[in-house]
Amino acid sequence: MTSKHTATADIIGQNCIAVRVRILNRVITKIYDDSLRPFEIKTSQMNILVVTARLGLARPSEICSRLKIDMSTVRRNIDRLRSRGWIEIVDDDSDARAHQVQLSRQGADLIEKAAPAWEQAQKKTRKLLGRSGVTSLLEAVEKVRNVA
Repeated sequence: MTSKHTATADIIGQNCIAVRVRILNRVITKIYDDSLRPFEIKTSQMNILVVTARLGLARPSEICSRLKIDMSTVRRNIDRLRSRGWIEIVDDDSDARAHQVQLSRQGADLIEKAAPAWEQAQKKTRKLLGRSGVTSLLEAVEKVRNVA
């Protein structure tokens, strides 16, 4: 590798925002996943349950839009959540090809039972990032929420 290539790799390695966001995502997701493990649910699945609970009745495309994840990921997780009895499928009267999902009673109970573990993960993450880190993260998410 030439010194030009090394210099370019150094610039990217030292300044890449994407890699830093991915590192942040992995570290924080691990904190939440570790806290939620006793409930046999991952953070990504809990997010889908929470969005569904907040919407009441949700199309998978709405979940994708709110969480900024692709349809295949949502469908795969809905299948898993449904097999655990945490989500129910509801036929969409306006479109026979489509369906909606809603939180089941077991899903609502799970959210309540897991809330203290989630709160512990939240505290641990806030401590790790510090007040300014949390504020910056929340501000950054608001800036990009309606992009893409």
